[in-house]
Amino acid sequence: MRLLSKIYRAMLHPFRRSIRNKLILIMVVVSALPIVAVTALAVDNNRKSMEAELVATNASNMKWTSIYLGEQFSQMNSLLYSVLINPNLSDYIASEEDSGLSSQFSAQRNIEDAMASLFYSGNHYISGIELYLKRSGKLFTMNAYQNQIKTLESIPDSYNELFNQQKDFMIKNSPEGDRFQLIRSINRFENREILGGITLEVRWAILDQTLSLLNPAKDQTVLIAGPDGEILYRMGSESLSPEQAAEIVKGGTEPGYERKADEYVFYNTIDPMKLKLIKIIPMSAINQSAQATMHYGIWIGAITVAAAIIIAVLLAWRTARPIVLLARSMQGLSLIKQGDKPPSGRMDEIGLLETKFYNMSHRIREHIKSEYSMNLEKKTAELKALQAQINPHFLQNTLQMIGSMLFSKKPAESYETIRSLSEMFRYVIREPDALATLKQELEHMNNYMVIQQQRFQSRLQYSLEVDEQLLHSRIPKLTLQPIVENAFMHGLDSQPGGWELSVKAAQSVSSDVIITIKDNGAGISAERLREVRQRLSYGDGEVWTRGERIGLGNVASRLQMHFGKAYGLTIDSEAGAGTLITIRIPSDTQGEKIHD
Repeated sequence: MRLLSKIYRAMLHPFRRSIRNKLILIMVVVSALPIVAVTALAVDNNRKSMEAELVATNASNMKWTSIYLGEQFSQMNSLLYSVLINPNLSDYIASEEDSGLSSQFSAQRNIEDAMASLFYSGNHYISGIELYLKRSGKLFTMNAYQNQIKTLESIPDSYNELFNQQKDFMIKNSPEGDRFQLIRSINRFENREILGGITLEVRWAILDQTLSLLNPAKDQTVLIAGPDGEILYRMGSESLSPEQAAEIVKGGTEPGYERKADEYVFYNTIDPMKLKLIKIIPMSAINQSAQATMHYGIWIGAITVAAAIIIAVLLAWRTARPIVLLARSMQGLSLIKQGDKPPSGRMDEIGLLETKFYNMSHRIREHIKSEYSMNLEKKTAELKALQAQINPHFLQNTLQMIGSMLFSKKPAESYETIRSLSEMFRYVIREPDALATLKQELEHMNNYMVIQQQRFQSRLQYSLEVDEQLLHSRIPKLTLQPIVENAFMHGLDSQPGGWELSVKAAQSVSSDVIITIKDNGAGISAERLREVRQRLSYGDGEVWTRGERIGLGNVASRLQMHFGKAYGLTIDSEAGAGTLITIRIPSDTQGEKIHD
């Protein structure tokens, strides 16, 4: 087992150490596999086309051969009928009933003449004729060796079988197998009484010329079977055993073909005798032709694969050369401090480049981290300075309103306003964390809205809908109240009539927290909206702006600074139809910063 493992590692070692070897192997496989696949498909398609051609050709040949064989059997049947309808036969049967010797002798001579005429008209294919009369037991026989009339005490077996089964005709094979007997019964016309039978003995060779239409090859077999499944005639290969042939004969009931495990079997019917014509073609007939195509395909494929390998090696060598040179150059690079190896652990040129650039990127990340921390500390200091300020106009208006309330309102109402203003001061001036909970931000925003509702009273309608399960979500401090303040200053302040402001917080399908702030203020024109959206899309991390407020740009930058570019702030507005601010934050971020 260890030996096999060592051999396996030794075989893989050249490819692990060099990307050039890997590239050569890959290009060889990529160039060779399509050729092999195309060759295999060509062989398969050739086999299928040959199979389709074989089926179509043999089905047609079987049809026409069956028709021609049927015509030949019809001619033989007509020869028998020529005797059956001969008036001399009727006269002889009638003379048997009258028992007149002179009339019987004369009719008998006429029957012999009719049989002789039939025998000699059949050329050399008809080997004999028999006529048996049941009432008298007379058997007329005519062939190349004898011409005689015998009186039998019992019915011959062939006629006895015909009479017992009440058949009109029957075909029996001779013991030698080179001839067959076409036996037909003689019946009285009026009541179908069996009077006897007539037999025409024919050589099978008469059918060979017709069967040659099937083009049977040396390894193919043609069978003719009777209606009962008995094999009457066999032509072609002897490789098929009698048991196999009998099994095949039983299988076919309708004209057509069957594809068996080792052969194709075609069936048809020979009318009017209801005989079965069967042709058996071994599967090797198609496979041999497919193999010839496959051999040619293998030779062509081998030449093509060899050419593809040479081209692939040359291309891979030229393609990998710059990488190898770069890897060798990187080996002399010692200015970068070595760190841990990258996770892949490759040992080739790519692995060396990966290691060097991993260390380089690690150092660059450390440098960026230091710069980012310094920049973040600066921005945090700027934000804290900005947090310590409250809009002086808002503060002045609020203090004036409190002074008026002391004379006109109940102490409890004045205290509520003073408490809200105090909570706002406490929230903005105390030492802040980077992130606050959504609950804390909403409480700060609600304190602001208590003061605004006291100022504008019935003119302002304010609604808040929040899913309580989201109150633990983290959000940059001073995110919501500046947006609401912005809505008053730029939207509602210049809008006559009633003011409506709604704040909603819900969870999206992707489990993020979606916060919307909507007002029915003056809205923003299309041109101004494009400018605002362009400024919000910069995402440069700036948290300090000129002026006395935390604007939308600050809010958007801080959201992306903490959570990444997938989160942030979007604005939708239309002049005269209000403004909708949408904020997307993660559902549960415990104070860590998320970056791209």
